[in-house]
Amino acid sequence: MTFSTAISGINAANSDLGVISNNIANASTTGFKTSRAEFADVYATSLLGAGGNAIGLGVTLAGVTQEFGQGNINFTNNSLDLAINGGGFFQLSRDGALEYTRAGAFQVDREGFIVSNQGLRLQAFQVDAGGDVTGQLGDIRIDTSLLDPNETANVTYTTNLDSRDVSPGTGFATNGPYDVFASPSTAPNPIDFNATTSTTVYDSLGNPHVLSLYYVKTATPNTWEVYSLIDGQSQNGGAPQTLEFTSNGQFDPASATSIALAGWTPVDETGVPNGAAVQDFTVDLASTTQFGTPFAVSSIIQDGFAAGQLRGVEIDETGVTFARYTNGESRALGQIALASFNNQNGLQPVGDTNWVETFSSGSPNVAEPGTAGLGVVQSAALEDSNVEITEQLVNLIEAQRNFQANAQVIQAADAVTQTVINLR
Repeated sequence: MTFSTAISGINAANSDLGVISNNIANASTTGFKTSRAEFADVYATSLLGAGGNAIGLGVTLAGVTQEFGQGNINFTNNSLDLAINGGGFFQLSRDGALEYTRAGAFQVDREGFIVSNQGLRLQAFQVDAGGDVTGQLGDIRIDTSLLDPNETANVTYTTNLDSRDVSPGTGFATNGPYDVFASPSTAPNPIDFNATTSTTVYDSLGNPHVLSLYYVKTATPNTWEVYSLIDGQSQNGGAPQTLEFTSNGQFDPASATSIALAGWTPVDETGVPNGAAVQDFTVDLASTTQFGTPFAVSSIIQDGFAAGQLRGVEIDETGVTFARYTNGESRALGQIALASFNNQNGLQPVGDTNWVETFSSGSPNVAEPGTAGLGVVQSAALEDSNVEITEQLVNLIEAQRNFQANAQVIQAADAVTQTVINLR
């Protein structure tokens, strides 16, 4: 019995050494979680239980438990390197079968999917056509094709017209309409208007055009006319939009607050139609004021843009993944999902720093980062292994001593047995 007891101790020490050596070997493995061997004593029992003076029969390996404590976070230069600061796991799809990991070294495969080093696809909540996140899980994909252009439909100006200006007369209306492509070319004379501002608008092909507004104060107090030109050509037949203000500098409720540009035909640099669709859009002037300060433009907002090439990918702490394009636009591609488990120690390691759910772990609780007790996502960062080398080296010495002690027991038992055999 002594031999078998000592052998069980040697086996236990050997298992402990195996666990410790695995921890040390993975001290630099991204997302690795340290393990510890847990042991239990062994007693012989019968149907009536163990005797009052029962002697133990050794030790057995009760289990190997992983410790899911937070590892240090190191920053990198790759925006697709992701670390979880807090609880939770990334979800990965292996041909539809889900695995879970804390190792966030992701990359883009040849089809544009965000994948792990083993080619497993990262799972995220999908977005609809409007860019809103839905509750549907799926692969997250980065589309490297050109972003389609968007023609301008609305332009909003926030400006102040100087109430101290005087009317320049009717020269602007008399000399118009204007056309820089006409022969001879015609253009507004600075003495015929009080102020002007310009912005870029886009046609259906994504070509940029210059929209210019010319403000002319009339002889009627608190009344202005606004003339619109695109690429130097008068719009709406050269007819102005009248703006009327009250004595406090705000729009008169009965006054129009926008310009409807209808039937604009986009042209190229020679004045020839460029093939883009005939376009209508609205210029909103509702934020215009008339105070006794110099003319100023606070903001100009328009909703059109040219075609854009993918420039980069950004991921915020809530896991929302944005694609940035060369035209200044960005698009949400999805929101990375995190999973938690009621018993994460019940997860089954499957290699590659991945785990799968088991009956003991329970089903995953999937939610957005930063909610339901889940951590947040840190882009351009990786979580280090949580192995403490110093602690493991101390454990290694203890396991070695246990091994030696049990080997010594075998030597002692052998000496006793040999003495018995030598009895005459």
